[in-house]
Amino acid sequence: MIKKEKNKILELLAPAGNLEKMKTALAFGADAVYAGIPDFSLRVRINDFDLEKIKEAAEYCHTRDKKIYVTVNIFAHNHHLNKLPKYIKELKKIKIDALTISDPGIFKIVKDIWPECVIHLSTQANCTNWQSAEFWFEQGARRIILGREVTLDEIKEIHKKVPDLELEYFVHGAMCMAYSGRCFLSKYYLDKSANLGDCVQPCRWKYGVTSNIQHSTRNKKEIDCSVNICAENHEEDVFEVVEEEHGSYILNSKDLCLIKHLRELAHAGVSSFKIEGRAKSAYYQAVVAGIYSRVTHNLKSITQKEIDYFYNELYKKLVHRGHTTGFLLGKKADQNLGNSHEVSNWEFCGQVVKHAARDTQHTTNKIFIKVHNCIKTGDEVEIVLPEYDIIKMKVDKLWDADTGEELSEAHGGQGMVVVIEVNKDVPEFSVVRRRL
Repeated sequence: MIKKEKNKILELLAPAGNLEKMKTALAFGADAVYAGIPDFSLRVRINDFDLEKIKEAAEYCHTRDKKIYVTVNIFAHNHHLNKLPKYIKELKKIKIDALTISDPGIFKIVKDIWPECVIHLSTQANCTNWQSAEFWFEQGARRIILGREVTLDEIKEIHKKVPDLELEYFVHGAMCMAYSGRCFLSKYYLDKSANLGDCVQPCRWKYGVTSNIQHSTRNKKEIDCSVNICAENHEEDVFEVVEEEHGSYILNSKDLCLIKHLRELAHAGVSSFKIEGRAKSAYYQAVVAGIYSRVTHNLKSITQKEIDYFYNELYKKLVHRGHTTGFLLGKKADQNLGNSHEVSNWEFCGQVVKHAARDTQHTTNKIFIKVHNCIKTGDEVEIVLPEYDIIKMKVDKLWDADTGEELSEAHGGQGMVVVIEVNKDVPEFSVVRRRL
C-alpha cells in the first residue's frame, strides 16, 4: 500500500449525484466534491439534492476537512433570476466553499449578495485563453475550470500569464461532442436544454448517415464532401456535418482518461483534477476516485508501472466508451465509431454498508452488502477498499441480513442487504464486483 505524501497541494475533485455517492467519493480519497440542485445546476435528472441535502453534505464534508463546491452553472433566463437571490443567501448561511458559475448575470448577482464568495468559473463559460482567464480573475473569479479544448501548452501559458489564478481541468469522464459542453441537440430534439441541466444525451442515439458530394463543373474534382445525419425516430430532422480546416464534428466521443498525464498537468499549473460523472454509480465513484487518489496524492513517488496498472484497472473494470486524451496533447479527440460502449468482464454487485468486528470465536469478519446487481455463491469477486486496495475471494456462503436465511443468490433493485464472511477488515463504502 502506498502511503500518502505529506504537504500535497493537488486537489482531487469528484462529482456528487447524491449523498451516498458523495460519501463514497470522499471515502475513496477525493479532497472535494461538487454538487447542485436541479433548478440551477447542469444536472436535472438523477440529481437528489435540495437545499437541506446540500446543508447535510456541507456538514459532512467540513467535519472531515473536505470541501464542497456548489454548481450554479446554468445559462439563466429571466425567470431563473427571480429565485436566485434567496438561493444564494441560503448557500451563504450553509458556508459552502465555492460557487461554480458560467453566466455573467449570475456572477453579478452573487457578487452583489455575497461579495466574499469564492467563485469558480465553469467550463461552460468557454475559457480557453489567458486573456479570458485574466479578465475573469479581475472580475473576482479565483479559479477557472478550463475548457476541455485547451491543450497542455496553452495551460502552461495561461498559468504563466495569470499565476495567482487557480486552474482546474477535467481528467476523467464523458466528453460532450460540443464546445465545452454547450450542446443544443437535446433542446432541438426534445425541448430539454443541456444548458439548463436537462440533457437527454442525443449524441448517444443511433443515427443514419447519407453522403453528399458536390463537384466542380469545370474539372470534375470534388470540392465539398458532407454527411447528412438523422436520429432514429427523428428522420424529419436532418443535420449536415461538414469537415473543415479544424476537423470534423461527429458525435460519440470516447471517454476522457488522463491518468497517465497528471504529472504533466501539475507541472503546467493545474491544481485541481476534476472527475466527471454526477449521474454515474457509486461503483464508478469508488473506482475512479480511488485510482486517481492513489496517483494524485503520490505523484512524486509513484512509478510508471503502477500508473500503467491503474490505467488497466480503469479500462478493464469499468464500462466506458473507450479512452481518449481529448485535446490535451494537441490532437483531435478520439471518437468511438464501432459501438456505444466497451463491455467489461466485471459487474458491480454491491456496496458495503457496515461490517461486524470479528469476535474471539471467529477468524472472519461479517460484512453487510447492499445488493445492486446479482451476487451468487460460487462467484469470483473483488472487494475494492478505499485507497484502491483489493481483496480477491470466492463467495462460499451468503445470508439474508434481515432473516439470517442462507441464500444461493441475491438480486438488486429492492434494497436487499446480504452478509458474507471475509478474513480481513472491510470498511463501509467499499464496493464489490463479480467476474461475469
